[in-house]
Amino acid sequence: MQSLRLDADSHFIPARHGFFFPAEWHPHVATWLTWPHTEASWSHERQERMFPAYIEFIRTISEGEQVCINAHNETVIQSARMRLLLAGIDMNRVTLLPHPSNDSWCRDHGPAFLINRDEKDRMIVNWEYNAWGGKYPPYDRDGLIPVEIAHYRGLKYVNPGIVMEGGAVEFNGKGTVLTSKACLLNQNRNAHLTQSQIETYLREYYGVEQVLWVEEGIVGDDTDGHIDDTVRFVNEDTVVVSTETNPNDDNYEFLQGIHRDLKEMRLLNGKPLNIVNLPMPEPVLSEGLRLPASYANFYISNAAVIVPTFRCDKDQIAIEILERCFPNRKVVGIDATEVVWGLGTFHCLSQQEPAVV
Repeated sequence: MQSLRLDADSHFIPARHGFFFPAEWHPHVATWLTWPHTEASWSHERQERMFPAYIEFIRTISEGEQVCINAHNETVIQSARMRLLLAGIDMNRVTLLPHPSNDSWCRDHGPAFLINRDEKDRMIVNWEYNAWGGKYPPYDRDGLIPVEIAHYRGLKYVNPGIVMEGGAVEFNGKGTVLTSKACLLNQNRNAHLTQSQIETYLREYYGVEQVLWVEEGIVGDDTDGHIDDTVRFVNEDTVVVSTETNPNDDNYEFLQGIHRDLKEMRLLNGKPLNIVNLPMPEPVLSEGLRLPASYANFYISNAAVIVPTFRCDKDQIAIEILERCFPNRKVVGIDATEVVWGLGTFHCLSQQEPAVV
């Protein structure tokens, strides 16, 4: 299938043509992942220890939708297929594609799928990708994946020409996006752009009308403050927000600041946000350094809300809170203690492909 490139200089602005980025709970055609195959995020030993959780993640998603996996080459495809078969995964629900990659964080290097309900159409936004401010070269292969997926799906795509990451933005599907100043205004992304100019890009290429900003992220987050570790929409006017009650914890002041920001916000309809507190897990450490463990890094698949857990007493509390937030969806906890050694968990690893309904 052929895809059509619509360059930014061709003045194709998705929002002006009715395209927008839907909320994550919108029905999916598939979920996209990028199979771990290097030691970029996990050493070989650590990778072997994280694979059981990664495969359980795939199993749970596959119960309700196709799982499409970018696999570096034929050797990686065969290795992935063998692991999945040995785990009893239904391979009719999995598609392995030869898309070379540098790392595994598909939320950030994967495509942003937009839909147009009126035209029953879809397209892809191919943002620039620089591995969170150039921290982890090389990242050239990761940067090619959105266009490879556009070709595979036969979808048109547009290149805005600025750096953007999927974990930095959170949508309610009704015209609002949440993001953080610590990330999107960081000089290591788009130093030539002002806050107002970045908001224009968000409106034009994600199809939103309103941009709401919090200040910070959490300790240990090497992305400079991705929103998907702190604040998540669970419906169009309700957010869960990571909450730390220990004033001696390093995250306490950052998260108190986010709470203050959220309380001042108003949605497009003038209403304040409904705010639900989601606890932070006990600290997960790597050689004395805090890892970005957060229950807010859950993923909403067709089959279930998949929640990272961290072998602590707060795991069940977080699951029960999210069960109340998603009364019509199964909530599944999967142990992410080994996964978070790569500095992210399930939301960071995945990118949803929405259906047009």
